[in-house]
Amino acid sequence: MNILIKDILTLLPKSELSDDPEVKSCSVYIKDGIIESTTTEPEGFKADKTISGGGKLLMPGLINAHTHTSMSLLRNCADDLLFNEWLFGKIIPLEDKLTGKDCYWGALLAIMEMIKTGTTSFIDMYYFLDDITSAVDESGIRAVLSRGLIGNADDPSLGESRLREAFEALDKWKNHDRISFMLAPHAPYTCDEGFQRVVAGEAKRLGLRINTHISESLTEVENIKNTYGCSPVEILDKTGLLTDKTVGAHCVHISDNDIEILADRGVCVVTNPVSNLKLANGIAPIPKLLKAGVKVALGTDGASSNNTLNMFRELSILALIHKGAGHDPLAVTACEGVSIATKGGAAAMGRSDLGVIKPGNVADLVILNLDTPNMQPCNNLVSALAYSTNGSEVETVMVGGRVIMENREFLTIDSERVYHEVSMICERIGTR
Repeated sequence: MNILIKDILTLLPKSELSDDPEVKSCSVYIKDGIIESTTTEPEGFKADKTISGGGKLLMPGLINAHTHTSMSLLRNCADDLLFNEWLFGKIIPLEDKLTGKDCYWGALLAIMEMIKTGTTSFIDMYYFLDDITSAVDESGIRAVLSRGLIGNADDPSLGESRLREAFEALDKWKNHDRISFMLAPHAPYTCDEGFQRVVAGEAKRLGLRINTHISESLTEVENIKNTYGCSPVEILDKTGLLTDKTVGAHCVHISDNDIEILADRGVCVVTNPVSNLKLANGIAPIPKLLKAGVKVALGTDGASSNNTLNMFRELSILALIHKGAGHDPLAVTACEGVSIATKGGAAAMGRSDLGVIKPGNVADLVILNLDTPNMQPCNNLVSALAYSTNGSEVETVMVGGRVIMENREFLTIDSERVYHEVSMICERIGTR
C-alpha cells in the first residue's frame, strides 16, 4: 500500500551526518511499508491513502526497550513496598497463578496502552512466550520477545526446560516480519555462573541478542559481591554475556569500572527511571554512561512497578530527573531524551532501520494532534515531546506502513473484549 502523509510537521534528522531530531514541514511518501521520500514525490508514486498533516506532528514511533507486558494484570496491586517484599512477597506469588491465556490477554492490554501513547515497538521478557507472541501477531505492533530464563546447578532441568520453551517459540514464529527473539537470562542472582555460560554459548551459536537485568538494586549488588567477589557487570562479563548484542536493563548501581566494561563491550543500557524511583532502587548514572559512549535506550519496566507503559511520561522523567539529581540543567536534554526513546530503542533491538524518519527506513510512525492546550504554542516541538506531551495527543499509529490506530480507534484489537477478560482474570487471581 502507498501512503502519503501530506504537509505535516515532521521530526527529521538535522542533517545527513546527524540523526539528532529537528522539526520541519514536509510530505512523507511510504511504499510497501518503507519510507520512500521526505522531500519530492517519487516517480510513478500513486497514493492509496492520503493523510492530511494540518495541525499535526509526525514522529518515529517510540520504542519501549524494556517491559514485561503481561504484568499489566498486576497493575496497582503491589505498591509502596520494599523491593524484595514487592518481588518475592507479592509479585511472584501472583505470577504463579497466571496461565498462558491470562498472559495473552495481559499482553493485549499492555499493547493497547502502548499503542495509545505512541509506542510502535517493544522489547519484552516474560513467561508463556507463545501466548504473548500470538498477542503481538494479532495486534500489529512490533516486538522483540524473550522467555525469562532462570537456571542453577541445583536444578539443571529448570534452565533446560525454559531454554526449550524459548527455542520452541523461536522456531514456531521464525521469519515473522514484526517479531523477533532474544535469549533472556533473567539476572545474575537468578542464573548462576554455569547457566550464564550456557546461555551465552547458545546466543553465540544462534546469533541471538541477549536481554537481561543488571544491577537494579543495592541488595542485588551486595549479594553478587558476596557470591562471586565482584559486581553483577563483572560476573556477566566473565561468563560471556556482555557483548554488542546485549541489552542490560536498569544498571542503577554501577561503578566507573562497570561503565568502562559496558562501553568496551558495546552493551546497550536500558534505563527505567519511573520503576527505579517507585521501587526506591535509585537513579541510573545516565549522563556518565552517555559521556562514556555507552548506548542508552528507554523502557518502562512492567506495569506492576511503574504503573503505566506510557513512554512519554518515561521520557519526561528521564529528561527531568538527571537535571535535579546532578544540579545540571544540561544533564539530559530534550533532544537527547527524544533520541534515546526512538533511535536508542532501535539500537537495543539491533535495528538501524527504525527510530529515525528517513528514506529507506521502516514506516513505524506516530501522528500527534497539536491542537491541544498543552502543545500550544508550537514554539519548540522537540522540547514539547520531552516536557509537554502526555500521550493523549497520539491520534494515528502506523507499524510497517500499516495503520493500527486511527483517530484514536484501534483497528486490530477489540478493546471491550480485552477489558472484560482482564477483569475476569483479576477476580480469579485475587488482585481486585
